[in-house]
Amino acid sequence: MSLDSDLAQRSLRAVWHPCTQMARAAQLPPLPIARGEGPWLFDTAGRRYFDANSSWWVNLFGHSDEGLRAAIARQLHTLPHVMLAGCTHEPAVRLAERLAARTGGALGHASFASDGASAVEIALKMSFHYWKNREAGGTGPQRDAFVCLKNSYHGETIGALAVTDVQIFRDAYAPLLTQSHTVASPDARLGNEDAAIDALRDLLERERGRIAAVIVEPLVQGAAGMVMHAPSYLKRLRALATAHGVHLIADEIAVGFGRTGSFYAWEQADAPWPDFLLLSKGITGGTLPLSVVLTTDAVFDAFWSDDVARGFLHSHSYTGNALACAAANAVLDRFDAGQVEANRQQAQFLADAFAPLAAHPRVEHLRQRGMILAFDVRSAGDRFSERFHLAARRHELLIRPIGDTVYLMPPYLIDEAAAVFLAGAVGRTLGEVVDEVIADAA
Repeated sequence: MSLDSDLAQRSLRAVWHPCTQMARAAQLPPLPIARGEGPWLFDTAGRRYFDANSSWWVNLFGHSDEGLRAAIARQLHTLPHVMLAGCTHEPAVRLAERLAARTGGALGHASFASDGASAVEIALKMSFHYWKNREAGGTGPQRDAFVCLKNSYHGETIGALAVTDVQIFRDAYAPLLTQSHTVASPDARLGNEDAAIDALRDLLERERGRIAAVIVEPLVQGAAGMVMHAPSYLKRLRALATAHGVHLIADEIAVGFGRTGSFYAWEQADAPWPDFLLLSKGITGGTLPLSVVLTTDAVFDAFWSDDVARGFLHSHSYTGNALACAAANAVLDRFDAGQVEANRQQAQFLADAFAPLAAHPRVEHLRQRGMILAFDVRSAGDRFSERFHLAARRHELLIRPIGDTVYLMPPYLIDEAAAVFLAGAVGRTLGEVVDEVIADAA
């Protein structure tokens, strides 16, 4: 048995893989990866694959980045971890200060967690608890409901699922979920921004005094199939939330750290900052788990009390882990050195290389926001995502479409040659899969 096959079979026996029907995985075993270098991943047989989706959108600067490794190693030799309850350490303080500074101090308080879904849980709990603290003793309705957008994705823990509108994740656990409302998504393909705003306005007026917060993925709804909307929607959303006295949660877990053409996607809104801003994924450049919830003085002050029950009692053992914070500070160093500007040039390389694909008869809605590029495939056929993923491997490409949407969210290592390679590999893969679909239909 080859090393490839052996490792895949061992994994199937011992590892319960995420977002995977294991019965199907038994027929299509996982790809055994041995190492990573730059944008490339290498399997145990030595074959290479360009990591076009940045290993679920986390790997900003490629695999085994020397600067990130060095920052983690330096921290490892001084303080790998200490509990953040009753103690503190320089990497966490510096990271919180730097992230706040990039909001002009508007979001000056950072709560640390381990992953994106945990950050969502914190924001939802903080919002609910804020209103509970502020309205203690009041006679009005309790603010215990949240609003999300159609096809939104905010994670798969119980609280996060309540504001996730992806039925395959929600349906089995629906009885466990708290109350939420879903309103129209401002999909640029549909030109429905006005209708989406009107729907949200109607809901906020109808449920006045009951809504704690609205949560949104700014500019790009990732798991919805890279559904993109204009910054103008965010500006109007901020105004609506303010007018109706509800919190606004900006989930930048996928779109933060330069993905959309600015460090925070919200910077493009030309509007006051949200009440909560959530970060994860790229925050450590794909090295260690970490997430952060940034919030305002107003939210922080609502918990300030001698009463322990009014405090925000949420933690995990590795809260603010020093190694992860050191990695995140090294990521911020790159942005201080001009990474956003470099990304704009890389985004142009991608736009130029993929432009001819718009003429393909099966391609529609070729779209891009910064370092996120996507298109939909017309008449894609059954199991399109799986077929495309497997075919792409033959062209040295690791990519996972969402439904009938092919997207790229590559590491920030794109030069003209890399963009041309990606466009060519995607085009050849699409040709193969379309030929298969035609043959199946014959």
